[in-house]
Amino acid sequence: MHAPQRAPRAHSHSQTDDNCERGVTAASRAPGTGRTGVLLAFLLALALPMALLLPAAGWARAGSWPTPPAAPKPPPQVSGPLQGGTADHTKFDELKGPFETGSDVTKACLGCHNETGHQFMKNIHWTWSYKNPDTGQQLGKKYLINNFCTNARGNEGMCAQCHAGYGWKDETFDFTDETKIDCLVCHETTGTYYKLPNSKGNKACSVMFEDMAPIDLAAAAQSVGLPERANCGACHFNGGGGDNVKHGDLSSALKEPPRTLDVHMGVDGLNFACTACHITNKHIWAGSRYHVISKDAKGRIMSGERKDVATCESCHGLSPHPVDSLAGFKLNDHVQSIACQTCHIPEFARGGVATIVDWDWRTAGKLRNGEGYHEEGYIQGNGEDRYVYKSIKGSFTYDENVVPVYRWFDGQMIYTTVDTHFDPKAKEIDINHFTGSREDSHSRIWPFKRMHTWQPYDKGNGTLVYNHLWGDDKAAYWGNYDMGASIAKGMADFGLDYSGEYGFIQTNSWWPITHMVAPKAQALACDDCHTPKGSRLASVEGVYMPGRDHNPWLDDIGTILVFGTLAGILIHGLIRFFSPKGRQH
Repeated sequence: MHAPQRAPRAHSHSQTDDNCERGVTAASRAPGTGRTGVLLAFLLALALPMALLLPAAGWARAGSWPTPPAAPKPPPQVSGPLQGGTADHTKFDELKGPFETGSDVTKACLGCHNETGHQFMKNIHWTWSYKNPDTGQQLGKKYLINNFCTNARGNEGMCAQCHAGYGWKDETFDFTDETKIDCLVCHETTGTYYKLPNSKGNKACSVMFEDMAPIDLAAAAQSVGLPERANCGACHFNGGGGDNVKHGDLSSALKEPPRTLDVHMGVDGLNFACTACHITNKHIWAGSRYHVISKDAKGRIMSGERKDVATCESCHGLSPHPVDSLAGFKLNDHVQSIACQTCHIPEFARGGVATIVDWDWRTAGKLRNGEGYHEEGYIQGNGEDRYVYKSIKGSFTYDENVVPVYRWFDGQMIYTTVDTHFDPKAKEIDINHFTGSREDSHSRIWPFKRMHTWQPYDKGNGTLVYNHLWGDDKAAYWGNYDMGASIAKGMADFGLDYSGEYGFIQTNSWWPITHMVAPKAQALACDDCHTPKGSRLASVEGVYMPGRDHNPWLDDIGTILVFGTLAGILIHGLIRFFSPKGRQH
């Protein structure tokens, strides 16, 4: 199995018993066992409560789940329960081409994998549709508004480059045609495969796709294998309009990362592919951004990790820290209230690739000599210069090595859709928000990326809007820079009411952080949170946190108990030391 192996305990039960016996025998022969032995016992007893008062930073790090050891040579990427191959696809005549289109490759694939089409059409990578079973909300990229490029609906000609299919450019796309499935985007391993927009855009955007080398579809078809990080990352690393723009914890740095960036995906460690955790069953992936499992109460199964979820607990269990110290016991106790990611992902947007934290559409549309333009101005950690302004999108603010925002989270995400009405005079709204509290047994403290945007909305109706961005028509904003015209068409295309008056409103979106797991030496320590100043969890409400919070009654009672214990130990030790029986023993 691909799960990391637990580090062996220092002793088995029998070894512990043997060591105890050896310790007793050695003590019985040691010189000076009278008064000196009593004094040593007294000092040890005195040291124990004192140790409990000391900062526990080192304890927490020492008791954490063992980081996988570095490997001298990168192993093949681990792709869930399926390892190795059963066929050499270079030997199949059906894959030697020539192929005119990607759909021709798919037809060849379905000739052998004749159940794949029916399976694949059920997953969200194909449907872009998801109805939340708890709230009834209709979700999915096919419908939602975001605070990056605002909306995919109506802009499928561009946005559906990241759809796992061919040719989706408008509402007429046939989701029942299995020949439209794109097998190569997930399975080719040449690294030369790419996707172009499904329809023509204005000249302001068309230049992005000029001079690209033609794809050798036959070579791509013959290279197919299990999905690797680069396959998934082609879309997930570049969601929202660029590298690491959206998620913050998913970037091109994870294609070949060191284990210092991610202990699971590190090429010098476990070298996990995405499917090692997001295990597939008939082309349905475990894990969902729309319905997060914030607290896995089942953990591991007897024979290994579970296949139905993509949680830390499904592989590491409900008590992941070795209970060989008080620190390990307390860390396992914390698992009930704190997500593993909170301690083990102390920062995101690491590895030299920045993430956007603020996007301002109000500044979009500026022209030079009647044409749109862009400006670079942020040099990220890997030395690349990022755009800080584009006429088609506005202004961007980046950040790296970002400390997450921490909140109680029960896994339930609630979305503001194009049908959601809010106060038109509101200063800001959440594109997606979430529920959770200390009192809720399903909630834990989770890390989030908070994305802030100024984006267009309908001032008259108090709703968000569909914006017609992509196309070669006069209303497409990415070419004509007329926000009013693009909103009017975007709303009219789907029969939505638009007052004709738009403005800009501040929006926030919240992205749970779950990738870029740091080695245990970089995990948060006790004093990162249990401190009166600069606590990581300073904004978390509903819980009394020792060290961070102060209550006069609790502080006084605790002080009395601690010093009372010390006084009792001291008095007991002195009585034993000076009593006649103490001298005899």
